[in-house]
Amino acid sequence: MLLIVDDDLAIRASLILLLKKEGFDVKGAASPEETFEILKKETPELILLDLNFSIETSGAEGMQLLQRIKTSYPAVPVILITGWGTIDLAVKGMKEGAADFITKPWQNDHLLQSVDTILNLARQTPQSPSRRKLDQQYQFDNIVGQDAKLLDILETVGRVASTDAPVLITGESGTGKELIAEAIHLNSKRRVRPFVKVNLGGISSTLFESELFGHVRGAFTDAKTDRAGRFEMANRGSIFLDEIGELDLSSQVKLLRVLQERTFEPLGSSKSRTVDVRVICATNRNLEEMVAQGTFREDLYYRINLITVKLPALRERPDDIPLLSGFFVNNLKTIYNRPNLQLSTAATKWLRTLQLQGNIRQLKNLVERTVLLSGNDVLDIADFQKNLSGNPQPSGSKALPEVGTITLDEMEFQMITRAMQFHQNKVSKVARSLGITRFALYRRLEKYGISYDSEEI
Repeated sequence: MLLIVDDDLAIRASLILLLKKEGFDVKGAASPEETFEILKKETPELILLDLNFSIETSGAEGMQLLQRIKTSYPAVPVILITGWGTIDLAVKGMKEGAADFITKPWQNDHLLQSVDTILNLARQTPQSPSRRKLDQQYQFDNIVGQDAKLLDILETVGRVASTDAPVLITGESGTGKELIAEAIHLNSKRRVRPFVKVNLGGISSTLFESELFGHVRGAFTDAKTDRAGRFEMANRGSIFLDEIGELDLSSQVKLLRVLQERTFEPLGSSKSRTVDVRVICATNRNLEEMVAQGTFREDLYYRINLITVKLPALRERPDDIPLLSGFFVNNLKTIYNRPNLQLSTAATKWLRTLQLQGNIRQLKNLVERTVLLSGNDVLDIADFQKNLSGNPQPSGSKALPEVGTITLDEMEFQMITRAMQFHQNKVSKVARSLGITRFALYRRLEKYGISYDSEEI
């Protein structure tokens, strides 16, 4: 049973009709007293609560009712209904334990999506995961590791992927946030739809609207034709907003509006367009501290982090370093046609001791560089030491100077070129052999001007 709490009869009737059409058993209450009369008889699966009652327009009565509900029935999720002008009140409600908030006038599809998401999350019970069981249930092909912290994260990812819950992925640079975001998309009901990645840290505030919402011809001097923005490209799929902590406050307001109302206007247009997207965000910054400092909007923070996934640094799961190193070496066997390529036992143990501040990305670069420059099939400690950049040293050791005449960009270009030749320009196979996503490979192909089969996009 779902419970609608609103003093407005028309709103109650509208919501009850909408939800009953979707097969839900629904009841309505017009006051706090009537709400608790129903709660004493039956515990609902979810409550939709309006914050403003007719005798109190400040929302105080709705907040008091929310507090009473969460005190007496803490396991029952509550979705708040509020006006755009009182979002600050909804944020306070989120702090009091509300699961989500919807603004008036609502879109039926958006409201139903929120209800389904919250119900699915409430019904699912976390389980003690094993890597084998997770791989049987979900698609985690490019995620390597068996550390307990990682397995807990993958279990969470698998559970929330089937919902439309917004997910915030946090963690240091190089910990694999993009891979987790893609895993959420690939295990969702939107998997056959677009997965659009946006690096917000690389978009200036002046280009923000055009990049995310598109523009119409004539919107500005160089706007020769209409251009679809990233949200429109991601319609019915997922959008990955990387480095969301880099957004300035004015851009945050514009982003909040589209996340809130699921509508936007292309730059230069007065016509609103509706969009249906699953939003996944990532950052290596502490958003809670930024909220306290006033550099990140609190309402946006609560809109994007219904589910938060914090990725551990690689030094927090050192047992996965040998697995990751072996994974990278096995990929490179195919690319360089060196079937006997392997790590020595000593090198495997030594790699595990490295203090890798750049995390998985730094380990991957070290392995690739060593394979490229070493002529030995069995890679030993000395082979890796020659290619250290002076940073990822074992605890207590002195930094070694960088040696060699090839840059990381040159190495990456050579590796991608050889992989493209070996796999006959099949982007999916090349990405799999390199251990990166197709979308990450596309960016590198464009960066180095390497041609590829556009039909695969």
